Amino acid sequence: MTVQQDQLANGFRIVSEFMPGLQSAAIGIWVNAGGRHERIEQNGIAHFLEHMAFKGTKKRSSLQIAEAIEDVGGYINAYTSREVTAYYARVLKNDVPLALDVISDILLNPVFDPNEIEVERGVILQEIGQAADTPDDVIFDWLQEESYRDQPLGRTILGPSERVSSFSRDDLSRFVGEHYGPGQMILSAAGAVDHDALVKAAEELFGHLEPSPILPVSQAKFTGGEVRREKTLEQAHFALALESPGYRDDAIYVSQIYSSALGGGMSSRLFQEVRERRGLCYTIFAQTGAYADTGTVTIYAGTSAAQIGELAGITIDEMKRAASDISAEEVARARAQMKAGMLMGLESPSNRAERLARLVQIWDKVPSLEDTIQRIDSVTTGDVRAFAEMIAGRAPAALALYGPIADAPSLAQLQERRAA
Repeated sequence: MTVQQDQLANGFRIVSEFMPGLQSAAIGIWVNAGGRHERIEQNGIAHFLEHMAFKGTKKRSSLQIAEAIEDVGGYINAYTSREVTAYYARVLKNDVPLALDVISDILLNPVFDPNEIEVERGVILQEIGQAADTPDDVIFDWLQEESYRDQPLGRTILGPSERVSSFSRDDLSRFVGEHYGPGQMILSAAGAVDHDALVKAAEELFGHLEPSPILPVSQAKFTGGEVRREKTLEQAHFALALESPGYRDDAIYVSQIYSSALGGGMSSRLFQEVRERRGLCYTIFAQTGAYADTGTVTIYAGTSAAQIGELAGITIDEMKRAASDISAEEVARARAQMKAGMLMGLESPSNRAERLARLVQIWDKVPSLEDTIQRIDSVTTGDVRAFAEMIAGRAPAALALYGPIADAPSLAQLQERRAA
């Protein structure tokens, strides 16, 4: 399997990887335009635009977009994150040109019909309402807001309902004009694909686009903070975030191995101590999230009102203990889990295409798998202990609590326990 990469004269990038033995391919366009690229009055518009992409073009109605892909047995979808919006499809190898034609059509020729805007506005408002009614979804939005207060990176991807209710056709067109230039797009494909044919098709479909300036993104700063929302629920929801490296920092591998050992699986410290030994919860985990210039280690758990204080305290204690006694065996297990998860995921052309796009977005190239594995293997027990010490003691923190949380400790109390 060989990665191939090209760039058109206008800055549009193409990356692909042929995977022998497959009869299908994943193909998509990743746009460097997500939630953190929005001004405050635009909050939610990147996601709104993603929805509108499927609502009709100059060539196809919304039904014809769906039928074009589903008539050949494929599927098409999209998502919005804080740093990218992706439009992608999975089809059989002979239908790759069709999939690219449809994706390019929805990106280049949207009509933004006013009636469809109103229909989709209602759908998104329902999505916002559904998220607000889902405690283990909404708590992460609150945690993000406290982690990066008053910054684009801290705002919800869906946006507040009052802003979504006011977006116009002109607002959508303006955001496209600002952020959907050729230099902000990456065509990525994996599976049964012909790279040269992709480059030729990309030239025909996107080569006419004029280069446009790429607007700067404000530097993120982890602020920390606390949000507490009392509500009568069955469980008290606890989420703690601590500042960690961004994905351009070599320490990202240490961070990922640390969070895996702390709470990444059934053998992890938090799972064993909090759930298996003490029975304080059903769900508890730790994970690392990363952006271009910052990142977080996040710990989440749901428990009863009576046990939230004990759970929070034990979580801090386990973080502190990891700094002094995390073992070589735990680090080796976390390394193995990280490598296995990556390699197993790359057996899927969809996952592989996404990985290619993200690496090109980050580095403008695709480091080899061997290089990535070497970086994972180079993380030592000492590296993880040093990182654990920083996380347990010095890293800025944010806390979100939701539900019956009257007896839950405050962030200040948890900080005192960290310092003790």
